[in-house]
Amino acid sequence: MLRIHSLIKTLPGKPPRTLFNRLSLQVERGECVAIVGESGAGKSTLLNCIAGLDVADGGSIVIGAQEVCGLDDDRLARLRRAHFGFVFQAFHVLPHLSVLHNVALPLWLLRVADDEADARAQAMLERVGLGGRGADAPQVLSGGELQRVAIARAVVHKPSVVLADEPTGNLDPERAAGVLGLLLEQIREGGAAGILVTHSRTAAARADRVLELRRGLLADVGSTA
Repeated sequence: MLRIHSLIKTLPGKPPRTLFNRLSLQVERGECVAIVGESGAGKSTLLNCIAGLDVADGGSIVIGAQEVCGLDDDRLARLRRAHFGFVFQAFHVLPHLSVLHNVALPLWLLRVADDEADARAQAMLERVGLGGRGADAPQVLSGGELQRVAIARAVVHKPSVVLADEPTGNLDPERAAGVLGLLLEQIREGGAAGILVTHSRTAAARADRVLELRRGLLADVGSTA
């Protein structure tokens, strides 16, 4: 589902800093790979390159059969809407929309009819245990509930790739464990390729594989299956 080959990314400076040095990665359908590493190693930048939010200096990123590198802004935007789901540490739930409409947002962007979008969003809220909270404003939800809304929004349109950047960083250990289990369940059931960037070794250990980003390459820490 996701194939990265010989990715190169250099940051400007004197001297320039090589962030990725012919980095390669393959993630299958329904697999979640955790990426760990020191701060500044480039973990978030790697997610941005995969999503076309940051431009690589060389190499190839392929989603299904679609090459990401070289697409113009309009085609990248369409690719992100249709094929990517994003989960962030800070939730990024929109305060002016209800919980239901936050989850329905990716479907609206894909021009799904309002009634169908609401029905699919409601069904996804049921899956994440928030079926009765659709009419609520995000401001009345707890941190763990907000992250469940963010997960529902990330997967409601059945994306090919789910990118999660420190999704449990703002949660206490008990809530983090529940949210992470839910995220992994949705990735596996939906057949998406999942990448989890985290500083937490506990969170990383629940993924199918753990890779460490160091010296511009991904080193295999081992399978957790």
